[in-house]
Amino acid sequence: MRREGSALAGAGVVMMKELGDNLTSTRMRLLELLIFITGAGAVYETLGQLRQTVGEDPFVFLRIFTTAKDPLPSFVAFLGFLIPIVAIALGFDSVNSEFNRRTMSRLLAQPIYRDALLFGKFLAGLATLAVTLTALWLFVIGLGILLLGLPPSGAEVLRGFAFLIAAIAYGGVWLALALLFSVVFRSAATAALAALAVWLLFAFFWTMLVSLLTPIIAPPDPYDALSVLHTAGIAQDLSRLSPNTLFAEATLALLNPTTRAFGLVLASQLEGAITAPLPFVQSVALIWPQVTGLIAACIGLFTIAYVAFQRQEVRA
Repeated sequence: MRREGSALAGAGVVMMKELGDNLTSTRMRLLELLIFITGAGAVYETLGQLRQTVGEDPFVFLRIFTTAKDPLPSFVAFLGFLIPIVAIALGFDSVNSEFNRRTMSRLLAQPIYRDALLFGKFLAGLATLAVTLTALWLFVIGLGILLLGLPPSGAEVLRGFAFLIAAIAYGGVWLALALLFSVVFRSAATAALAALAVWLLFAFFWTMLVSLLTPIIAPPDPYDALSVLHTAGIAQDLSRLSPNTLFAEATLALLNPTTRAFGLVLASQLEGAITAPLPFVQSVALIWPQVTGLIAACIGLFTIAYVAFQRQEVRA
């Protein structure tokens, strides 16, 4: 049978309904409370340290995100840890809960296609994540203005906004992964455990796996400089298969304007280099592959979930 009308008709309705449920759910409120408490604690301690550098550092507002003070890590480190958890919490039961409540057949009996249902659920989760991160970003900027006593410069606002976009793209990867497992597994607990297992792999064990696999794939010759460089390049390529690495590199270039390259850099390549901070456009050009990789991973995982959902049988 030929489908009539747009396949995405009704996606907006699904999105708004799911968005309202996400923003008012107890689960999301607890996660938001956790993020704001931990973020505010890290930022407040950092601001007390940065007050001494006001007027000396032209990028003092960017240091709010990256400066750590014992025993708390930096604000960026908190986000790198908490964003995947929030994204997984938003997506691990978005589809299988409809099957478990036996409401999937009633949903699809309405004038709405599977395409619109899945797109609506994914966009609602991404919008929830974007709203939460934007509110947190504005909270940090406002707290910095209040306690430092000066507004951020235009370059700092641009870099901070680009960092916000990168953080949303990073969360989109984990949201798409959780959505995929929600489609594949009918049990919400199994989907959540599978998504958390993948996150733990990339967050804690991927560096060790890269160090083990690199000598096997490209054994280095200690007497050949080209061989050592080739092995280092393979290790860097393998590490960039992790969304955590891509987000960390994008964050480093955006929030530390003096960053000019990633990976192994020879001393001869730094000869004659200007130590001044890179312009914003140059920093964006430096991290463009990383941000593109995050977006591509998000689209790829969602596409796999979309194909799997289209092939599932829905029974009353």
